[in-house]
Amino acid sequence: MKASVLSQLAALKGAPAPVLKARWRELFDSEPPAYNRRFLESRLAYRIQELAYGGLSRETTERLKAMAEQYAHQKPADRKARPPLRPVSGTKLVREWEGVEHCVTVRHDDFEYLGRPYKSLSSVARQITGTNWNGWVFFGLKKSAGK
Repeated sequence: MKASVLSQLAALKGAPAPVLKARWRELFDSEPPAYNRRFLESRLAYRIQELAYGGLSRETTERLKAMAEQYAHQKPADRKARPPLRPVSGTKLVREWEGVEHCVTVRHDDFEYLGRPYKSLSSVARQITGTNWNGWVFFGLKKSAGK
């Protein structure tokens, strides 16, 4: 099966454009888009592998849908802008505290820890340690003053 997939992928590189378009119709059951050859090759390669090995996991698909919903109501300029120093949405921040590993997910407007949203990293650090911390320092995103 793998050799078959590899040979199909290799054949894409040297195939003429009409052959790529015919392969597109076969795999997608639709007319090929008017994009360049490179796009057709990469999308066909993905589709061949997707059919052979399976597509995205259910968890990944749900995460992508959630992200699309999160950004759907924003203007394009707002989607591109992000606050300075803030990690990109989806980033996982991992910190060990007293022998326990804690993982926080950065979201567009807040942070998620143990399935709950938090407005700031400092509130997450307070939840973990029981004392007040600068969240950026606690998670190693900023050096503490005086060091």
